[in-house]
This record gives sequence, C-alpha cells and structure tokens, in this order.
Amino acid sequence: MSVSSVQDRPELSAIREHMIIDGKPYTTGVGQGLPVYDPATGSVIARQLEAGPAQVDEAVAAARRAFNNAAWRDLPPVARERLLLKLADLVEQHGDELARLETLNNGKLLFLSHGLEVGAGAQWLRYMAGWATKISGETLNVSIPFPPGVNYQAYTRPEPVGVVAAIVPWNFPLLMAIWKIAPAVATGCTVVLKPAEETPLTAIRLAELALEAGFPPGVINVITGRGEVTGAALVAHPDVDKIAFTGSTEVGKLIGRQAMDDMKRVSLELGGKSPVIILDDCDIEMAVQGAAGAIFFNQGQVCTAGSRLFVQKGIYDKVVAGVAELASAMKLGSGFDPATQIGPMVSARHFQRVMDYIDIGKAEGARVVAGGTRGDGEGYFVRPTVFADVSPDARIAREEIFGPVVVAASFDSDDQAVALANDTQFGLGASIWSNDLTRVNQLIPRLQAGTVWVNTHNMLDPHMPFGGYKQSGIGREHGRAAIDMYLEKKSVCIAYPSAR
Repeated sequence: MSVSSVQDRPELSAIREHMIIDGKPYTTGVGQGLPVYDPATGSVIARQLEAGPAQVDEAVAAARRAFNNAAWRDLPPVARERLLLKLADLVEQHGDELARLETLNNGKLLFLSHGLEVGAGAQWLRYMAGWATKISGETLNVSIPFPPGVNYQAYTRPEPVGVVAAIVPWNFPLLMAIWKIAPAVATGCTVVLKPAEETPLTAIRLAELALEAGFPPGVINVITGRGEVTGAALVAHPDVDKIAFTGSTEVGKLIGRQAMDDMKRVSLELGGKSPVIILDDCDIEMAVQGAAGAIFFNQGQVCTAGSRLFVQKGIYDKVVAGVAELASAMKLGSGFDPATQIGPMVSARHFQRVMDYIDIGKAEGARVVAGGTRGDGEGYFVRPTVFADVSPDARIAREEIFGPVVVAASFDSDDQAVALANDTQFGLGASIWSNDLTRVNQLIPRLQAGTVWVNTHNMLDPHMPFGGYKQSGIGREHGRAAIDMYLEKKSVCIAYPSAR
C-alpha cells in the first residue's frame, strides 16, 4: 500500500457505532453486536449494534410520529425541496469523509466512492428534490347520470404512502440509501432505513447529515442488523406502509410474500444475469473494453453486471482473448491504492460464494482463459475470471455470481443472440455492441430487460427509470416512476345541484 493510500484511510475513532432513531444516537441493541470488517485486510474496524423487535418498534413508532406531526405533514413542498438540496450540499461538503468510510467498509476503489457514492448521490438528491414541488393531481371530467339534476366535480390528489421500510444492499451502500430516501421524503413519507449488515457506516453518517440539514427527528431513521433479525422484524411490522427493497431475488421473494400477506405496498429491485451482445460489425477494441468494464466494474458486485458475454462467431476468439488479456493484467489491491483496478469482495462469506462458483464452473467443464483463483495476500480478493465456451445450461451461466466472473459463448445469427440473451429468469439489463443502428433497433424491442444499453453498459441517470423484467423485480427506481412508488392516488368526487 502506498503512503498516499495510508493517509487516505479514515481514523477508526471517527466511525459511528450507534443507530439513529427519532433524531438521536441510539445505543441499545440485542446480543453482542456485529463485527464490521475492512474487506481488504479482513480486520475488524467496528462493532455494530443489532436492532431486535423492540428497537424496530421504536424506529417505526418514531417514523409514524414524524409522519403524523404537523412539523412534517404540513411542510410545504418547497421546504422539502430545500431540505433535500441542503442534504446534497452536506454530502458534498463531507465527501472526503464519506468516500473514505465507504472504501474502508466496502472495499471499492476510492475514486469510485468519490464519483458514485458521493458525486452521484448528491446528483440524485438534487434531482429528487425538484420532484417535491412537481407532484400534482388532475381534474377529471366525469359523467354520472344518476340521480338526475346533480352535477359532479372530480379530481385526484396524490398523497404520501406513509412509513417506508427501506432495505438496501452492500454493493453501493450510500448511493442506494439515497435512492430510497430521496424519493420517499420528496413525497412526504418518513423512512426507517436498514443498511446491509456488512456496510452500515455511511448510512449512519447520512442520517446525521440529514438532521444537520434540518429534517425533523423521526423522518429519517437508521437501524442496523442482520436481515434475518432486523430486516425480518421491519418487513413484518404492522405499522409499515411500504417496503422498498434492493437485494437478491431469493430474499425479495420472501419480502414480497410478506408484503402480500399484509397488503403493504412494495417495490423490489432484485438480481440479474445481464447479457452483453457483441455483433460482428462492432468496433472490436471498444467492445472488448466495454465487455471487461461491464463485468469487472466494482469487482462484478453490480446487479446489472454484464456476466454473460455473447459474441458473434467471426470475432468470438478475438473478443474473448481481448477480455481475458485485460482481466489478467488488472491489479488487485486496496481501494485506497490509486494503482488498484480490482478491490476485494465485500466479505469472507461472499468471497467464498464467488470462489465456490468458480469451482463449479471448472467442474462443469467450462474453459478458464483468465483468473479462476483467489488473489494473493490478506483480504477477500478474487482474480478477474473469464470462462469460455460455456453451455447455456451451466450453473455459472444461469445463476447470479455477483463477482468478477464472466461466461462467454458464441452465436451465429441475431435470432440466436436474442434467444440466448432471453434464456434466463432475470431481466434487469442488457447491452448491444454494434455500429449498425438498423440491427440495434430491431434487437432492442426483442430483449427482455428493463434497460438496454448500446455501445455502453451500467450507465444510469436519475431521470432514467431503472428496474427489471421477470424475476429481476417489481417497480422502478429513478425518474417520475420512482416518485409514483411512494404515493397513493386518492380520487375525490363532489356533488352539487345543477344550475337552474
């Protein structure tokens, strides 16, 4: 590790080990608490509280009080906008602190923590702030014939759904917390946020900055703990009105069943196995770089990671060799080292999951052309791995690995490419690499994916709806679509006598 990278590491004394409930640090949990690790070294950097049912009750009660309190309920939309804009300013002002915390706790490269967690997080806050003053209903022309002599005026009014349970994953901890919190509070909801047990640190700091921005106590609460303890109690809580979850499809199904039993509103952004389709008329060098970036970005710990690589036969060997060459040359190391290109997996458990899938791929007969082993030294490092000539029925081609592992196969025709791309339970993202816009525009409607990129991959914007087809989720993040997920639409019908 370089001297500059050591200096970038935050002081452990600056880490918060409390929760935030009703605007105050909360220091009571169940059990002995949970260790929080630096995944680059495997060392414990903090012990985090675990909220049990009693603490979940307190957090939800605080959110309900805040929702019903005139200090929040009657706040003009422009005031909610200003609060979100102030929070965006504070996120940027504390950007170095937040970025260093994220890299320490998650392992991602420091420049990504700065650019995505902080920079994009502030961008999303400002975008959603603007929606606070643009939520409106509509006047309806109704024709109700009975009884005669009565006229009707009708209109709709959007209203906040209420108390939101927001559960976010560990791959983009600060950014995804903002993805949930910003549209929720822009509409007037209140939030109980549960970050992933592996990466709680920036969520707690975000809640403190929200209080500094002027959000009333109880509007944004953060509780920590494991999914099976804290998350389960939060999802099942009878006073939660909506669940907003990002995570695995398996857990999303459990949450969806609970939500249906309770008739809670729910949005689920789940797993993916996104195809990267490279046509033979593409710019090969650009496509090779793009395919490598699609899977190795953030160590492959991305729900839209381009984990299935489909290349037209005439250029298949050249593209696979190019991606393998890039993979083999990537430098593994701490996210604080500016020379690092691949950081660690987030945890020992996830490291073992990815390595187990690599072993499964080898046992299935897939050809390893790069990687396939763990990294040297301490920490949870996996070498970027490329499997070639993978059968579409192989487990590594069908199951989400969520690591720096790509499986490659060839195709002859565009029809075959579409069939291979759609042969999955998931439908979150896809990309096409081609210089023929006619072919591209013919393929786009045939791909079962919530986002289709052309000559790029993993690019998001707060105005672009984001979500999945099939088992990749229900509902959408971002844009007006995200705002609608936190609103109820009330119809109002007023009767008055006909003019005489």
